[in-house]
Amino acid sequence: MAVSARTQGPARSAPGLEPPTFLMRLQARLDRMANSAFIMPAVLVVLFLSIFPLIVSLYVSMARLKFARGGFELTFVGLNNYAKLLVGLDRDHFLGVLAAPLPLGWLVFGAVAGWLIFGLVRYVRSGTATPSGLLGRVISSLIAAGGAWLIVHTLSPEGRPGTLMVTLIYVFVGIVVQYLLGLLLAMLCVQHIAGRRFSRVVFLIPMMITPVGVAYLFRMLTDTSKGPLFPIWKAIGLENTSWVTNPWGARAAVMIGDTWQWTPFMFIVLLAALESQPTEPIEAAVVDGANRRVIFWEITLPAILPVSSTLILIRLIEAFKIIDLPNVLTSGGPGTASESLTLHAYTIWRTLDIGGSAAVAYLLLFVVTFVAMSYTNFFRQRLAEA
Repeated sequence: MAVSARTQGPARSAPGLEPPTFLMRLQARLDRMANSAFIMPAVLVVLFLSIFPLIVSLYVSMARLKFARGGFELTFVGLNNYAKLLVGLDRDHFLGVLAAPLPLGWLVFGAVAGWLIFGLVRYVRSGTATPSGLLGRVISSLIAAGGAWLIVHTLSPEGRPGTLMVTLIYVFVGIVVQYLLGLLLAMLCVQHIAGRRFSRVVFLIPMMITPVGVAYLFRMLTDTSKGPLFPIWKAIGLENTSWVTNPWGARAAVMIGDTWQWTPFMFIVLLAALESQPTEPIEAAVVDGANRRVIFWEITLPAILPVSSTLILIRLIEAFKIIDLPNVLTSGGPGTASESLTLHAYTIWRTLDIGGSAAVAYLLLFVVTFVAMSYTNFFRQRLAEA
């Protein structure tokens, strides 16, 4: 009974649950202030080096530079610089010349539109759709459909792609070729063949050369009149043939140089992914009688898929900034046929059109952000389903 009465009496506070005193609260606040004081310099550096220039360049993209007595002044013009690129005088330069596509072009556009509609319907029927998610997917689908419409109209026989489309060609064609070549070289170097260690070193040589050096190297190699490969060009009947006088020849020269430079990056990362892959599943598949094709598609490729998705994302963002090769190798020619968006912004900047150059840079930022986010969401969904 005594124990019961003691239990039913008022509970006493444990020593660890006592309310904080004024000194304890003051000490906790000083600790938070100390943490903020240590973090604040790094935050200020980030703001100064990234956020502040981003905001200033946004204002510059909506202004026009005028030279005045004693200096210059920026006049706010709103969205005029963007309108000039999208619907104004520089539309043909930025978006390209639109023309009626071939039936194949309409077929491609229809396939893309059908795939986008199927994705929206599938998301609505999934049971996890939200208003914000549906709105975001509708906007993304409209942008993707607009891009497909621009592709089929500018790549038609009577059309001409602008710097936006040329950059997309460099990015997507280059990444596909570079990834496949890097994966092939990595698969070869993980085999127990003679000279594989020496081959690893040789494959990495292009990464040690600066982009400008690569551009000048390919400028000499593609010179069919007096370059180091002149005997080969003469033997196959391409003597005194100019690559840069043909739009697709100039673009091909840029993509070949870019592929030669960036394939080692794909190779070294994929090689590390293949060598870190566990061998037990492969050994078990071999015992079960699986051939190399089945092992690659069912075991190797799924194992390196997370690394591959990150690798392609990094290369995707980097590929949009290509400028050295088209500038040095072809000077963006013939005309503007091989000019990238970064080179477009640089060319406008050289004419002191600072606002127009900043507008091109911001449109490039929008394109890179949209493509990178779409790619990330696509692979996130695929990895979740796997």
